[in-house]
Amino acid sequence: MLLHLSTWQEVEAYLQRSQGVIIPIGSTEQHGPTGLIGTDAICAEAIAHEVGDETRAMVAPTINVGMALHHMGFPGTISLRPSTMIQVIRDYVTSLTKAGFTHFYFINGHGGNIATLKAAFAETYTYLSDLQILNASKVKCQVANWFMCSSVYKLAKELYGDKEGSHATPSEVAVTQYVYPDIIRQAPLSPEVSKGYPIYGATNFRESYPDGRMGSDPSLATPEHGKQFYQLAVKELSNGYLQFLDAEH
Repeated sequence: MLLHLSTWQEVEAYLQRSQGVIIPIGSTEQHGPTGLIGTDAICAEAIAHEVGDETRAMVAPTINVGMALHHMGFPGTISLRPSTMIQVIRDYVTSLTKAGFTHFYFINGHGGNIATLKAAFAETYTYLSDLQILNASKVKCQVANWFMCSSVYKLAKELYGDKEGSHATPSEVAVTQYVYPDIIRQAPLSPEVSKGYPIYGATNFRESYPDGRMGSDPSLATPEHGKQFYQLAVKELSNGYLQFLDAEH
């Protein structure tokens, strides 16, 4: 059930049976020569929509722009500052809390969002409490990274070994190929790819990782692989969402 394709009456009726909501969040950033700039948001949204169908959960509009400042040296990247992203998350959760939602399950597609999301949750709990918003004490937020699902990680290692890398990975590119089979990109990739360098600012990142990849070989991706990753993530995150709703603490 997609919130943006519902009426307010339908949302009100949903809240009579559940106070949980799934929020897909990703990023708009470079993903190497063959990866779509929207990869992180595409993966998170597609998986979240199916998890919503499987669990009869409400799914909120996708947050397409995340914390990707280190990718700003590549054209097309759009990023929020961490402080801005914290306020965006706080305002999303506050708006939905006022409506009656209490459990917020963020299906995340971008590793760079994780630290800021956790900071945003802490900020939001305090903000809701200070405002004395009804049900503030019941609000719980959780981040669920589809690419860190144990079944997804295992399959990626089986298929790609150390060529999975950590950015512009064949696993995430494969999911976008499954979701959008008509816009698969091909480009020559150097067999030499940078890996292991620390991440600082955008200029340093592009110097360390000149084509945008981090130890990955996305040429190994196929739509068939993407379907497998998608199905594994949906199954694991559906179980995770239901457990999140049922947890007393």
